[in-house]
Amino acid sequence: MEYKNELKLQFLSLSENEGFARSCVASFCLPLNPSIETITDVKTAVSEAVTNCVVHAYPNKVGIIEINVKLTANQIYISVKDFGVGIEDVLKAKEPFFTSKPESERSGMGFTVMESFMDSVTVNSKPNGGTEVVLVKTLEDVSVAVGG
Repeated sequence: MEYKNELKLQFLSLSENEGFARSCVASFCLPLNPSIETITDVKTAVSEAVTNCVVHAYPNKVGIIEINVKLTANQIYISVKDFGVGIEDVLKAKEPFFTSKPESERSGMGFTVMESFMDSVTVNSKPNGGTEVVLVKTLEDVSVAVGG
């Protein structure tokens, strides 16, 4: 698969960085000429993935979040990765309304939201080994302005 462009971004797991990450990824995707709906979908999914890292990955401390975005002629691949506590049971975590932090009034809908806005969501995680969420969005009727 030939990538037209790639972005690597690393930042601290602070809640104020969620908006920056969302906007940065959306801006990076603009040369693919996506629809407003597609950009909104990407922003929403990235927001959920980063928020999961901020809330769950590093209990009581600040850690690193990495985002890697790759653009092809008609697809956006986004990896959101942390190096935190990991997820004990990914299938359970992906169930709607499941939350490991009910005392924080979390809705437990993060993965469900990501799945509803993206074409593919893959979660790779292991306890104490961090988590990577890979989001894929395919664009329709694209006029590519990236690299020719």
